[in-house]
Amino acid sequence: MRTAAARHWEGIIATGIDPASWAYAEDYTGETEAVTGARASAADSGVSAIGPGAASALSVLAAAVGAKSVVEIGTGTGVSGLALLRGMRPDGTLTTVDIDAENQRLARKTFLDAGVPANRFRLIAGSALDVVTRLTDGHYDLVFCDADKREYTAYLHEALRLLRPGGVVAFDNALHAGRVADPSQRDPDTTAVRDLIRAIRDDDDLVSALLPCGDGLLAAVKRAE
Repeated sequence: MRTAAARHWEGIIATGIDPASWAYAEDYTGETEAVTGARASAADSGVSAIGPGAASALSVLAAAVGAKSVVEIGTGTGVSGLALLRGMRPDGTLTTVDIDAENQRLARKTFLDAGVPANRFRLIAGSALDVVTRLTDGHYDLVFCDADKREYTAYLHEALRLLRPGGVVAFDNALHAGRVADPSQRDPDTTAVRDLIRAIRDDDDLVSALLPCGDGLLAAVKRAE
């Protein structure tokens, strides 16, 4: 049986992708009670949580780079944070930033309910660009961004400073509910996502892919120097 999350995300499947296959892929890993609870909190709070397929991809990316230090821009209620922690090393630490302190209260509950030790996550409330500029250069293995779309290119700039060579940066909502692929859509958020995609694609120091899972996950590896 398909989950409610997969049924929700079917509405943004691009023409040409078999809906049953897409839903099967979205539901492939399944989700724990903690994730289900975090999704319910997100729905109650009006927060858009990452789709299940993109969450699984985040876990794989974190595991692939052996992530010990991860930055998340946009905590939400902890759905993506759990995905990152699932793929990170057992001794890894997630630093997650959100402008909304209530979101972070809910995320803390999500993490603790899931059995994540308190020393494995650091919650920082504040404007993303104010916070990440104070983090250490070249110290992080992965940076995940899911916040203000109009700041995405600025997040990319900071992420490249924060990442070690071989580190990964990823952005959620890279298809933006079908608007990015539609040239008639020119609202500020959609334009900002297109600018980000172009900046990453044209950067010779990055190896990138735009993955059609969830609402689109744009991922790039910072080449080794």
